[in-house]
Amino acid sequence: MPRGSGEPVVTSLLANDLYKFTMWQALLHSHPGALAEYAFLCRNEPDYPLAELRDELENQLDHLCTLTFTQGELDYLRGLRFIKSDFVDYLTIFRFQRRFIEVATRDGSLVIKAAGPIAHVMAFEVFVLYIVNELYYRRLPAGPAILEAARQRLRDKIGLVKAYAAEAAPGFPFLFMDFGLRRRYSGEWHEEVVATFARELPEHFRGTSNVFLARKLGLVPSGTMAHEYLQAYQAFGSRLRDFQKAALEAWVQEYRGDLGTALTDVVGMDAFLADFDLYFAKLFDGLRHDSGDPIRWGEKAIAHYQKLRIDPRTKRLVFSDGLNLPKAIGIHRHFRDRIPSIFGIGTDLTNDTPHRSLNIVMKMVSCGGQPVAKLSDAPGKTMCEDQGFLAYLRQVFNHPS
Repeated sequence: MPRGSGEPVVTSLLANDLYKFTMWQALLHSHPGALAEYAFLCRNEPDYPLAELRDELENQLDHLCTLTFTQGELDYLRGLRFIKSDFVDYLTIFRFQRRFIEVATRDGSLVIKAAGPIAHVMAFEVFVLYIVNELYYRRLPAGPAILEAARQRLRDKIGLVKAYAAEAAPGFPFLFMDFGLRRRYSGEWHEEVVATFARELPEHFRGTSNVFLARKLGLVPSGTMAHEYLQAYQAFGSRLRDFQKAALEAWVQEYRGDLGTALTDVVGMDAFLADFDLYFAKLFDGLRHDSGDPIRWGEKAIAHYQKLRIDPRTKRLVFSDGLNLPKAIGIHRHFRDRIPSIFGIGTDLTNDTPHRSLNIVMKMVSCGGQPVAKLSDAPGKTMCEDQGFLAYLRQVFNHPS
């Protein structure tokens, strides 16, 4: 039997990324009746066909649909100043509905579709990803050697940050967060990694996207918005050309100054900056990078702030695209005297073991009965099931093919 076979992967509905809760609240308030569809994709070649996980995945999803939020978890969410009481009241009665998610196989791959009310199905994403990930690693060789190698890599990371902090010239401090829930090696390893960073690097480690671990370990939960939030506005009635401005305006009205980091790469940085005028630049605290060259992106952000006569030192750049600590340190070294930065690091923190990691995603592919898409600044991240809509989106935003 595979290691840990049959044990529930998800034990708490709070074990989700913070930005799923913040987007969930915003879309529940603004478009509660919207319908959406999400699709699963593995972008690299696994060590064995993921289709072999189907039966175990079905069982795990059945278990997920039995869970509800505990009173303690609801009280914790209610204590976050940007979470509104009516949203917590909704979560009090929330339970996943199994009819909204289906699993099939094709050519050795998993085919996973979640379709239904956006206020329901959007919450499946992160759970599906780390269920698949953990089921996958349960079938690979395990034992003391694997964990000792992972722990040595963790010690090396800590040493690297301490060394950089010791040699760094004056400037904005090096800060990083854990964004590794969706592709973690296991729940136990995730907790060990986060607790170790919090203990060993308290001046540099700034929390986790995993709300469950943030609550358990007394850390700050981190996150604002993801691509699906802006993508949904491609279908919400405004002109397609205006969807980013509509999404940002709705976010401002929902959070009134909280959670002020805007994601820039749904149709590319250039198209984003064309919409990110003085109004939004003053209202948002900073920008998040998730595709394309990070140095070039950061230089564009600084130039844009300067053009608007905003001191970049009063804003912040968040980097979160496929990072490891050496890459994050290199980016920080480039910008450290000019603009504050912080780094959300995922797989390299929570799944740096001798096993090769999976590159899996579950993205929104339609909303309101029409296709939506992300035109990433990195071609491999573009995802859309309707090539006609993709071509139209490129034309509207003058995005390179």
